[in-house]
Amino acid sequence: MLLSVVIPAYNEALSLPELITVLRRTLDPLELDYELLFIDDGSRDGSREVLRRFASADQRIKVLAFSRNFGHQAAITSGLDFAEGDAVVVMDADLQDPPDLLPSMLDLFHEGYDVVSAQRVRREGDTLFKRMTARGFYWFMQTMVDKRIVPEVGDFRLFSREAVLLLRNFREQHRFMRGLVAWLGLKEAIVPLERLSRHAGKTNYSLLRMVKLAWTAVCSFSALPLRLSLAVGFVLSAGAFGYFVFAAYAALVTKRVVPGWTSLVFLLCLFFGFIFIALGMIGDYLARIYEESKGRPLYVIGGFDNIAADTLARPRAAVLAQRRPEKPGAKVTREP
Repeated sequence: MLLSVVIPAYNEALSLPELITVLRRTLDPLELDYELLFIDDGSRDGSREVLRRFASADQRIKVLAFSRNFGHQAAITSGLDFAEGDAVVVMDADLQDPPDLLPSMLDLFHEGYDVVSAQRVRREGDTLFKRMTARGFYWFMQTMVDKRIVPEVGDFRLFSREAVLLLRNFREQHRFMRGLVAWLGLKEAIVPLERLSRHAGKTNYSLLRMVKLAWTAVCSFSALPLRLSLAVGFVLSAGAFGYFVFAAYAALVTKRVVPGWTSLVFLLCLFFGFIFIALGMIGDYLARIYEESKGRPLYVIGGFDNIAADTLARPRAAVLAQRRPEKPGAKVTREP
């Protein structure tokens, strides 16, 4: 059996050596072959050099380096595209996803589960604000996107080969892997996870990025915002009509003109504000359709290690020619 461990990394140079050491210590005693597939998502802190050094010493360590930062979801996609294992684990590079959990996940895989997900039961080192926003995020996902999304389950998952092949069929530009897994409805097992503190550095997943991910999930899996805008539009229109009837009654029957301009200004601001919000939602959906219609690559591979160049072709992916580093002091001749 071959196990593939897919690890997206963005500015994790300080964590990578310890992560590789812990993974080796965890996987070496198991009776299986394994590969560690790192995706350098356009890091700027020397992560690429760290990974290249480890890859040169161990053929089991494979590296895909993006030409720039394409995002966490694109990095996971590329890892699933190139993973060759009978089982594939996706985990983060900051050691908050403990490698010690891998044997338990493999046991459930051998029992016949296509997906084994780690559910956070404790978040060590997270602030109250972080825990509350995370809880709100998953509530929002279940309510607005898909009720099958399991709370407190991130991207730390094990997939069977069959599940990986199914996920490769999804090539949309705006991706939300947790929603795709829930949409497939595969046989899934849950293991408890005590999420650890980061080994080094600061998180790259800010509140703004979480909000953007939530909005991408909503737009990718649901037209609910558009339907809500339609419902609110009907409610506001009914209220405006009722206000018109009241104003007409006051002017024609009671011979009183409705006093003041405050209510009029308030209603104008309310209606125009809602109109612009609704137009913005429609515009965002149209922009996403426009981006999908261009069919651009989901990611661009700028470098790779321990992966054959003739195996890099993937749907909606681009590969730059592999360049050898120039030797110090070498004379470079350029044509005019």
